[in-house]
Amino acid sequence: MAGVDNDLTPAQWAEVRDAWGGCAYCQATDVAVQRDCIQPISRGGRYTFENVVPACASCNASKHNGEVTAWLRRKKLNERAFLFRHATILSTLRPEEDENQRP
Repeated sequence: MAGVDNDLTPAQWAEVRDAWGGCAYCQATDVAVQRDCIQPISRGGRYTFENVVPACASCNASKHNGEVTAWLRRKKLNERAFLFRHATILSTLRPEEDENQRP
């Protein structure tokens, strides 16, 4: 973990957590959430604004270091809704980055 480049600031985490309003995976709103890397650190992910979502303890433990879309399918969670909401939240919180990436 110490060797991994992590640049998620406490302010960014608060933004992401508040934007999701609960667990990014199961949409539970009445539980504490933890930082979860969409792409696990063991698979090259980092604690960054684009890669971290809030997850309840149950989803975080269940996903462990699995690939997110395969895990969502296995758990019969809405993969499409997660991916769409993730992209929407990122573009809402960082619209200037989206504009800079357009040709």
